[in-house]
Amino acid sequence: MRSAALALFYVSLWVSSGSLVLGKRYMRCELARKLLEQHGFERSLLSSWICLLEHESDLDTAKVTTNPNGSRSYGLFQINGRYCQEARRGGVCNVKCEELLDENLREGAACAKRIQASEGFRHWNGWQRYCRNLQNLPNLKVICGI
Repeated sequence: MRSAALALFYVSLWVSSGSLVLGKRYMRCELARKLLEQHGFERSLLSSWICLLEHESDLDTAKVTTNPNGSRSYGLFQINGRYCQEARRGGVCNVKCEELLDENLREGAACAKRIQASEGFRHWNGWQRYCRNLQNLPNLKVICGI
């Protein structure tokens, strides 16, 4: 039983490229601070980003979703496969999809900001369904002191 659980754990870390990915599930305030301080996200948009990420990936960097049209979305930011390429750099963001799955958010954050700058938050269904209404956004100043 223990070996089966361990095998399942390692399989869950395995990505189609054959490389291990160490993902992380963030807490809301921890992620908000990281996006603001380490990745240069605008404070005025931070609540929108956190709402989006809670609904798209449940703050899990290792999440991969197969969409109804057969495409995949990767990582914390649920970046669609047209922005990355599996097993090698490519796509609109010139990044490996697998690089979007680990807790180093550098590639994912840069690509997500690029998408948001050109298409706005409407690119993400989670934002459209849950975060468009400003009343649904978390008040990070009250919750996290940000």
